[in-house]
Amino acid sequence: MSKGAITGDGYAVANIDDLGEGPGFRKIRKELGVTAFGVNAIIVPPGLGSNRHLHDEQEETYFVHRGRIEIEFGDGKKHELGPGGVARVDAATVRQYRNPSDSEDAVIVVAGGKDGYVGRDGRLAEGETSRFQSGSPPGQ
Repeated sequence: MSKGAITGDGYAVANIDDLGEGPGFRKIRKELGVTAFGVNAIIVPPGLGSNRHLHDEQEETYFVHRGRIEIEFGDGKKHELGPGGVARVDAATVRQYRNPSDSEDAVIVVAGGKDGYVGRDGRLAEGETSRFQSGSPPGQ
């Protein structure tokens, strides 16, 4: 049974593991009420993956949360991505992914959209002097 998201005034939080059970899609967009772009988590069992596919308009970004995926593009090139790995794919580019493991599920997060970026529009809230409570994060 899905525990779903916790919502507040202008936000929603959840854990991927609480948005469904078993392999397949976890509907992040629906559960969190995202309206600006599509986003789902996909639990990919060992040895399984997607069909070759493309989109009419939607550019996608794939993020590997757990495990590994092998992603193959229309030009025949394959890339294996582990935890923290990311790939951006143009809408019209044929792609497919699979989990090359023989024992571990892969968990990927896929976000897609068109014309969604509005530029850097972030700013500090009133009274804040730093974006990070203890100074800058490592590497900044």
